[in-house]
Amino acid sequence: MTDKEPAIKPWGGRFSEPTDAFVERFTASVEFDQRMYHHDINGSLAHAQMLTKVGVLTEEEYQQIQAGLEAIRGEVEAGEFQWSVTLEDVHMNIEARLTDKIGITGKKLHTGRSRNDQVATDIRLYLRDEIDSIAKELTRLQQGLTTLAGNEAHTIMPGFTHLQTAQPVTFGHHLLAWNEMLERDYSRLMDCRARMNQSPLGAAALAGTTYPIDRAMTAELLGFDAPTENSLDSVSDRDFAIEFTAFASLVMTHLSRFSEELVLWTSAQFDFIELPDRFCTGSSIMPQKKNPDVPELVRGKVGRVNGHLISLLTLMKSQPLAYNKDNQEDKEPLFDTIDTLKDCLKAYADMVPAIKPKKEVMEEAARRGFSTATDLADYLVRKGVAFRDAHEIVGKSVAYGVEQKKDLSEMTLEELQQFSDIITGDVFDVLTLEGSVAARDHIGGTAPRQVIAASKRASGKISKR
Repeated sequence: MTDKEPAIKPWGGRFSEPTDAFVERFTASVEFDQRMYHHDINGSLAHAQMLTKVGVLTEEEYQQIQAGLEAIRGEVEAGEFQWSVTLEDVHMNIEARLTDKIGITGKKLHTGRSRNDQVATDIRLYLRDEIDSIAKELTRLQQGLTTLAGNEAHTIMPGFTHLQTAQPVTFGHHLLAWNEMLERDYSRLMDCRARMNQSPLGAAALAGTTYPIDRAMTAELLGFDAPTENSLDSVSDRDFAIEFTAFASLVMTHLSRFSEELVLWTSAQFDFIELPDRFCTGSSIMPQKKNPDVPELVRGKVGRVNGHLISLLTLMKSQPLAYNKDNQEDKEPLFDTIDTLKDCLKAYADMVPAIKPKKEVMEEAARRGFSTATDLADYLVRKGVAFRDAHEIVGKSVAYGVEQKKDLSEMTLEELQQFSDIITGDVFDVLTLEGSVAARDHIGGTAPRQVIAASKRASGKISKR
């Protein structure tokens, strides 16, 4: 075929004129779906093996197809494969190249399937591998978090509500809160993988095929749990892509929350932590600057992932059964979501273990803001005071402290007793930061021994994956 000759399409038999050049470019997906070449070849190999078993292909034809597809895989991986927009997508590019290499036998490969079930299979295979990769990176991040948390179980810092000092906690306890979010994320990811791991191969265009195919065989060969149940739904379902992107949006939301705290903590106003230089950048004009660019960029990237989720939901909201060309628009948002999430998880998994807390600064910050006020109220309740009365007594004590510029722990016994004569010398045991965090000695509490135990439980759970 010369450059001036019209392209011969695999589906071109009923058409009397070539595709408009603009339409050809407009409808092609090969520029972005070629990343699925490996999975397309694996799907074709399983399909060919099944066709051989049921007698549609001979053993010799299967061997030709197998050798041809593996040779094509080698060409792609060596960067020698010539992708063509004329051939629209990864599937037809590979099929056309196979026919070039092995002749008419290559044209038999598509027997009993359609591009509709082929792409539905490929995208599931591709996403499944990416889920496994993301799960490993998520695990690596959690391992870094839980290890750091165990090491910092005694590092006192202020806990916040409304970004106001609330009660003292420890840095390790705070990090384990992050891990809880990620643990839920991991569970959602595994749920998504399980629901997605059904094989649509054999659903053909929308109604199955008249050939005596064995869908259970291809499902097993490709590592699926089972074939899908309904051919119409098989080719048109993109719930798995939406579910994965919803999972990714939640992970990115969590990473964005972590980022916000890291950005605050590295500021001169907080100065709680030090991020390693390799995760920061400087200013082109201000020599003193050390900018937390990695957390800031991760915080910013959540917007594009959330946008992809809305794109996919909108894509599917009004599609009639079965397959529609709209579904070509599923890949770019899905692929970008995968790439963005993997990069953000890698950045965090590399960065988190290298975070250095400034322990003295954190502890001093916890001394400000009357963070042991609740401990004083609990102390009074244990002495027989009703909680609401205790609350009022402590509130007056705090008001006095604000006026005198004294924390509760800095007041004398006489100063405290002017608000309640029930207060005795043992009150100072509960007004210290160490006493405060140690007193919450229950599962999920801030006591260092509980934080260490929680870190070990989390690490053990993660190591069993």
